[in-house]
Amino acid sequence: MKNKQIVRLAMVGVLVCAGAMAAQAAGERNGAGVNPALQQAQTQQPQAQQQQPQPEFIVKARALLREGKLDEALAVYREELAKTPDSVAANNAAGVVLDLMGQYAEARKHFAKAIDASATPQAKAAAQRAMAMSYAFEGDCKKTVEWEQKVFDYQVSVNDFFQQGEMANEAARVCIEAGDLDTAAKWYKTGYETGLREPNIKPDRVDLWEFRWAHAQARIAARRGKDAEAQKHVAAAKAALDKGTNPTQAVFFPYLVGYVAFYRGDYKTALEELQKANQNDPFIQCLIAQTYEKMGDKAQALEFYRKAAATTAHNPPAAYARPFAKKKL
Repeated sequence: MKNKQIVRLAMVGVLVCAGAMAAQAAGERNGAGVNPALQQAQTQQPQAQQQQPQPEFIVKARALLREGKLDEALAVYREELAKTPDSVAANNAAGVVLDLMGQYAEARKHFAKAIDASATPQAKAAAQRAMAMSYAFEGDCKKTVEWEQKVFDYQVSVNDFFQQGEMANEAARVCIEAGDLDTAAKWYKTGYETGLREPNIKPDRVDLWEFRWAHAQARIAARRGKDAEAQKHVAAAKAALDKGTNPTQAVFFPYLVGYVAFYRGDYKTALEELQKANQNDPFIQCLIAQTYEKMGDKAQALEFYRKAAATTAHNPPAAYARPFAKKKL
């Protein structure tokens, strides 16, 4: 029973600061591979496990985070760590808050403790994933990939092809926004090919991976200034979406069109499309802010940078948007 509790608390610790991520929850698990979220791990847990009550210190700290009180939330976790220094949940949670505060080296000390203290391979993989996101907050593609590889290897060990694809896409998402397009392309392709290896894969899952792969290729082409190629992949993404097998992915298409338009320099189209995307996604908020900035509307740009900077998510969209927006502010 004790080990089961440790595993549960480990997962809680990884997810503790994901309160602002509810609207992004479908992004990486069920979406275009463009909104990876640590909170998604929670959706994969058995329902009974999700219904177990959270520790009081987690509930208290999350309430503080929702109010933007990072210092006070961190104090709650440190109080818990003073009593149980090897707590996987408290170390993961403290690491997340420290990342949000920009104290990345200190955050990684806590993630390292969580990794060492994890009682099962699953709990260790969850903490390793949090470590990967810590490097993502610094835009470090290489180190993010290094830690995502460990999570990928865990998913290989349990023959979970879908999650292997998820982890590959998550690493790729960090790398594309870090500007390492070759590494991003490599890992997106790995995610696509691995995801399709799922035994007895259903047609809707095949369509999902086709949509994700086209989505990724379009964004990479746009970043490389290859507009014709980008448009070809946009059309492929729409064709996959138009099959109607993944209707929840519709919100990710205007994000794609807006993204491609932004890197083409067509800011009017970019803004129109991005305004149709998930307005609670800090990456979308940040990209809208950048678009307004390019259009010379500083007031609107600042408004959206403030929204992006306020995220308390611990995922690739937040890892890019929060530090970028805070610098702008």
